[in-house]
Amino acid sequence: MPTFKSGSHLYPIDGAAHDVPADATAWSHRDAVWSQVIIGVDGDPANAGAIRDWAVGYEESIRPYSTGAAYVNFMGEGDTRVQATYGDHYDRLASTKAKYDPDNVFRVNQNIAPKA
Repeated sequence: MPTFKSGSHLYPIDGAAHDVPADATAWSHRDAVWSQVIIGVDGDPANAGAIRDWAVGYEESIRPYSTGAAYVNFMGEGDTRVQATYGDHYDRLASTKAKYDPDNVFRVNQNIAPKA
């Protein structure tokens, strides 16, 4: 770890999360058993590059053993894994978004682009 404030959290995904059918909600990875958060933190802006390199390298090294997605509330703003996170459910969510938010007003953070 590049700083003593950096680290990783592992959260078990079990119990009720596995009791719901995979297609019942937007979250499509109900077969996952762990969720991980990688945290790179330091108050000194001079360490930003090293912290980012460490966090990205860590994520890339474990990606082959993961679903390739994330729990949306654990993702960073503008994360590019949004479509992978929702998997087969993304198109249904995009259609719903087109109906209720056709102008994409709610577009910050983990955006689902409206599907025409």
